[in-house]
Amino acid sequence: MQLRRASQRIAYLILMYIIGYCSLFIPVIYLLSLAFLWWVLAALLVISYPQGKKYWQHPFVRGVMGILILVPCWGAINFIRNQHEGLYILFYLFLLIWGADTAAYFAGKQWGKTKMLPEVSPGKSWQGFIAALVYGVIFAVLFAWYAEMSLRVLPWAILLSLITVCFSVTGDLTESMIKRLVGVKDSGRMLPGHGGLLDRIDSLTAAAPTFALGALLIGAYL
Repeated sequence: MQLRRASQRIAYLILMYIIGYCSLFIPVIYLLSLAFLWWVLAALLVISYPQGKKYWQHPFVRGVMGILILVPCWGAINFIRNQHEGLYILFYLFLLIWGADTAAYFAGKQWGKTKMLPEVSPGKSWQGFIAALVYGVIFAVLFAWYAEMSLRVLPWAILLSLITVCFSVTGDLTESMIKRLVGVKDSGRMLPGHGGLLDRIDSLTAAAPTFALGALLIGAYL
């Protein structure tokens, strides 16, 4: 959004807090559905970069993007935490996306020859993406075995894990795309050497709402 003055940044932070607080009082299915639509749009923006950047160069549009990135993630985490055994579900989500990110990193380092979107993130490769998906399947199967999950639920759990991994990559690429647009290397200064605080949660911002929505739908129809 490129807010230069401290007063502008504080005002935006307060607005984000108010919207985040208000989001707790609307039906979660609406919030998660909105988040899903946003991340589908974000994926299209990433794929079309840099040609598509003309549609979101205005500071107001990027301000709305910031709200859509962070608020649904907060709402999704809060929703999951308040479910039965919510802490364990969150732990599963974190291990899923962190493990997928780690698998993609090492596979990309070892075998990554075909770049996904070099203009957005030069380090991302299709080989790393495939490794992330493989990890997602293995992790879901191992968790299902450990939790003694029924065979009726297992295919849906694997599918949800794969979709969540895909969207976690979208979250990562979206944050990289925004940094490319504004010409910065790091998203902030709070974690020197780690690319900024947003770099630590960029995958989660897309994965959490997607995972929560999928779990909600699976629970409703099974």
